[in-house]
Amino acid sequence: MSEELGRIEKPSAERFRGERKLYLIPLLYAGKDAPQEYLERFESYWQQVEEQIANQESKIGKAKRVYHELIAVGGEEGLKILEELNPPGYRITRERAEAGALLEATEEAELSNECMDWERFLLFGFLSRSAAGKVSELYRESARKRYEHIAKRIDETLEDNEVAILFIREEHQVQFPQDIEVFMVAPPALDAIHRWLRERPQPEEPKESAEPDKQEEPDKQEKIQEGN
Repeated sequence: MSEELGRIEKPSAERFRGERKLYLIPLLYAGKDAPQEYLERFESYWQQVEEQIANQESKIGKAKRVYHELIAVGGEEGLKILEELNPPGYRITRERAEAGALLEATEEAELSNECMDWERFLLFGFLSRSAAGKVSELYRESARKRYEHIAKRIDETLEDNEVAILFIREEHQVQFPQDIEVFMVAPPALDAIHRWLRERPQPEEPKESAEPDKQEEPDKQEKIQEGN
């Protein structure tokens, strides 16, 4: 079961007693060349996320664990990687780590890197339908295994009556265990960003030398590092 924080009635703490709980935070990124209009919405989004998480923690309980896609090592080593990958998410995680929460290793590095490699091939495009079909199938299989691994990691580490946070892209396909109550964090700024992305004017004749648009996920094609 999944609910959206900010769009539901205030939950009763008694209702969730004894269950494992997970706050799911959609990952948004801002590249170096992101437009100012996007950056303003981006900052508002993460500020509202922090406010909503803090508000819910005061009712249901403090997060004891944090999971983040593209992070394949936990603890302080993982926090160093997270600081470079997602500074807003790092701030949220660091605050909770200082209060005793643990950043868990969420990904298996080789599997996730394989998935991103196949995705990169799909983004390049194909001349042959046969080749496109084969690569698509390889990507789907790799993605399935990756999401299964993330679900398994959460299931194995999140204990009874614990609260956790998961940072992951909106289009994820993780199937969570049935005994985990999942709350989708959806502050108003998320809708504002979706609307801006849909309605922003597109350049009529983009220059061939222009860099790809990266404001949404600038780092999604970087290889995952397991740490030094």
